[in-house]
Amino acid sequence: MTDNTTRLDHIVLWVRDPVAAADFYQKAVGLEPVRLAEFTAGEAPFPSVRVNDEAIVDLMPLTMADRMKMLPGAADSSGHPVNHVCLALPQDAFDALRARLEERAVPVSDVSHGSFGARGKATRSFYFRDPDGNVFEARHYD
Repeated sequence: MTDNTTRLDHIVLWVRDPVAAADFYQKAVGLEPVRLAEFTAGEAPFPSVRVNDEAIVDLMPLTMADRMKMLPGAADSSGHPVNHVCLALPQDAFDALRARLEERAVPVSDVSHGSFGARGKATRSFYFRDPDGNVFEARHYD
């Protein structure tokens, strides 16, 4: 893999209940909340969850869609989740994620082998949905 100065900073997901979404991502996916206390206190417009030192997922309340004025038509993306977001994990974290999702009765796909991604072919991967219907893929590489 080449070293590149361009990095993924954040992804914004529309969610019905940001607190419930943060709880799901913390307990089921294992991602730490960011600004959750500030959001619940009314001091931040949305919370996030941390993927790693360089990337977060923002949990944008659907109620904010009408206020999205930074780009013409931005509010139209409300309710149209991306195809999927992929999380690459170490093998033990991959196994732990699948176990946590299954413990919480979150439907997961079958495990596939050899799907292509940013680092080549993944050893294993599977898909799941968050409570708002956003699709995630989890994978690990050898």
